[in-house]
Amino acid sequence: MTTIAASPIALPQPRASTKEWIAVLAGMIGAFMAILNIQITNASLLDIEGGIGTGIDNGAWISTSYLIGEIVVIPLTAYFSNVFSFRRYILVNSILFPAFSMACAFAHDLGTMILLRGLQGFAGGVLIPMAFTMVLTKLPKNQQPLGLAIFALSVTFAPAIGPTIGGYLTENYGWQTIFFINTLPSAAMAVALALTLEKQPMQLHLLREGDWAGIATMAIGLSALQTVLEEGNKEDWFSSPFIIKLSIVAFVFLAAFIWIELTVKKPLVKLSLLTERNFGIGVLVNVLVGVALFGTVYILPQYLGQVQRYNAEQIGNVLAWTGLPQLLLIPLVPVLMKRFDARYIGFLGISIFAISCFMNIMLSADNAGDQFWIPNIVRAIGQALVLTPITAITTAGIAPADAAAASGLTNMLRNLGGAVGTASLGTILTKREQFHSNIIGQSVTLTRDEVRDRLTQLSGYFMQHGVTDPAVAYHKAVVAIGQVVKRQALILGFSDTFAVIGIVLSLAAIALLFTRAPKAGGGAGAH
Repeated sequence: MTTIAASPIALPQPRASTKEWIAVLAGMIGAFMAILNIQITNASLLDIEGGIGTGIDNGAWISTSYLIGEIVVIPLTAYFSNVFSFRRYILVNSILFPAFSMACAFAHDLGTMILLRGLQGFAGGVLIPMAFTMVLTKLPKNQQPLGLAIFALSVTFAPAIGPTIGGYLTENYGWQTIFFINTLPSAAMAVALALTLEKQPMQLHLLREGDWAGIATMAIGLSALQTVLEEGNKEDWFSSPFIIKLSIVAFVFLAAFIWIELTVKKPLVKLSLLTERNFGIGVLVNVLVGVALFGTVYILPQYLGQVQRYNAEQIGNVLAWTGLPQLLLIPLVPVLMKRFDARYIGFLGISIFAISCFMNIMLSADNAGDQFWIPNIVRAIGQALVLTPITAITTAGIAPADAAAASGLTNMLRNLGGAVGTASLGTILTKREQFHSNIIGQSVTLTRDEVRDRLTQLSGYFMQHGVTDPAVAYHKAVVAIGQVVKRQALILGFSDTFAVIGIVLSLAAIALLFTRAPKAGGGAGAH
């Protein structure tokens, strides 16, 4: 009698339906537009400041107010999506986001612009964690890496391409046009979500159970902290009574918020998730990467504008080479994750990102757009390999029921890392410029023959070009040498700032190696 050996039958892998994919991709449009709008004004700030009649010291609030709105609302999203239903909450905000954006184009003073940008950030901030949550709840585990790759494209490509788009529109069509760019994508997103998301009843009774003390302390604490970060460098930090008082407010309210979240029965933010090894370390890495992501998009335009006098469109063209290669590379990352440990892919990506920053630590006056081409390509390769594996590692041990809470905490802290990083790097740049200016100034003195000879040459130059008074010509020569010293000190300050970003990324790469390897197809719920 012949027996036939039973061969194991491979069960088909679950796959998301077309309808679910449409919903996820529509959500990604929202996340992309929301993150794009953090940086889209960076290359155009001088034009916007001129348009609304404010000074350069206050113009940074145009970006900061948007970021405050985002950071405050992101952790609230999980709660309010339960109260008002996921579908209703995302649809309302997908309409409010472009509405507030278009309203910004009609602002005629700084106060109105700050208010409207804050409201735009409050609506846009909802779209980021909800897109992330849809990846973790609507896609099966084997397809989550692809969804996370698309989300990573939003998080890393959008900041890189934002100044490019903003600069082009500002130079060719006026700064107001950058606030209309959200209209058509947001309309397409709203229609797609309305057709694909399931209707659910509202649970208004949850309003009575809300962690309102947590909401209030978090909103006040984060707003105060972000204001300290934004105004600190300008006000010389703790030599300013305003900064001291605001720092105390931030510390007290954030400490109260943490205490409330750890003791209340139904916390707004589930801080206990941070005790899970992969999630805790993954969030730390996300914060450090956020410092670098937002920091590089802040520092490089500053260098090109202040040192090389580039206009908005020229700055955007240089930054484009950080974004465009990612379109090709990020879709390949899920394929790599099937073959290699996600930790090592993430480590490689962060390391390459760090190397791109270290490539900029020997800046000179000759470093302009062309000289940043290779470092920006290297940076694009690194960034493409960073976020997808980090997100897979971070969410590997998270139950599907905690997906929304994990999404809110991860995205809030990454954006907060970006805010802290931008403020810190601005301060580092200022302090290092002062340091180098003092060092160079010690060598540029009238006791040196080279300095006296140069002053004589410059005085002669000004006398030959229309200056008749020798004293005025000499004064102009002194000013010219002072400007050269200041420019060189500024260049050295930027070099040091890029070095700091590289060190931060090196720490992030090392920290990532302390996580556990996620299983293949890891995502929420993968243990």
